[in-house]
Amino acid sequence: IHIQTPFVAHYAGCQAAKRNELPVIATYHTLFEEYLKHYAPFVPASWLRGLARNFSCRQCNALDGVIVPSRAIRQRLADYGVRAPMHILPTGVRPLAPKPGSRKTFRQRFGIDEARPVVLFVGRVAHEKNIGFLIDTIDLVREWVPEILLVIAGEGPALASLKRSVTDRNLSKHFQFIGYLDRQEELPACYAAADAFVFASRTETQGLVLLEAMSAGLPVVALAEMGTADILDAQRGAIVPKDDPYAFAMALVKLLGDSGMRGRLGEEGKAYAAEWSDEALAGRMADLYRQIVTAHVSSRVDVFRLLPF
Repeated sequence: IHIQTPFVAHYAGCQAAKRNELPVIATYHTLFEEYLKHYAPFVPASWLRGLARNFSCRQCNALDGVIVPSRAIRQRLADYGVRAPMHILPTGVRPLAPKPGSRKTFRQRFGIDEARPVVLFVGRVAHEKNIGFLIDTIDLVREWVPEILLVIAGEGPALASLKRSVTDRNLSKHFQFIGYLDRQEELPACYAAADAFVFASRTETQGLVLLEAMSAGLPVVALAEMGTADILDAQRGAIVPKDDPYAFAMALVKLLGDSGMRGRLGEEGKAYAAEWSDEALAGRMADLYRQIVTAHVSSRVDVFRLLPF
């Protein structure tokens, strides 16, 4: 049994595994320690950290194995006290292939001039995504690229406060919030309409959206923090500046001013993203299932041999 959520289904999965004498594993998707502080600011941060760590540790140690998407998450769980076997296995990405002409069509739909430099953020519009960092960055970039536009595709609890921040700083003409996009047609076209993808989250367990952008041929500028480091350490298809708005802005200015670099990183990113495709990683998942089942059967045989009959 493979569990994909830490809530009610986690306990149902564990009970079903015990009842049917099956091995049970889970994929650790969310680093709760970094998220709870944004949604319960009235509770002391140290209490929330302790609660999240204890919760994750107890759940993981009740399993036959834990799938983690990156080295950073494996180390963090080990620091929590997780002793169950941990297996690094990233989540596969289904490549996006924008249709010919979708760049022009998308820009026309949202009233974006064909020649305007556009950078893109796609994801949940939440506090932990560090989108405020991107607002600071664009505020700097506009000094060198006056027509810069950051398109934010997604919805979430931080949307209202981000819109207020943009308005209060007189940056409204440099930002466009376009909400949720359909993955079949709209999202690939959105990637095609942009010149670069930007990402500043420091709490990702993996950062699949980086690979999604690369698969669409979009060069990436992103911070290499937590799970995203496994993707970005290869320095393929991406620029990884220091964790500083000015350094990030200068990297973006350089990229936007060099069409040759954008083309090279775009092609490089496509090839790199293919190595993380859902098809490539599904085979590795199947191998891991076989390994866990074999170990489970072997342990049951060993216990049977010790029985006094």
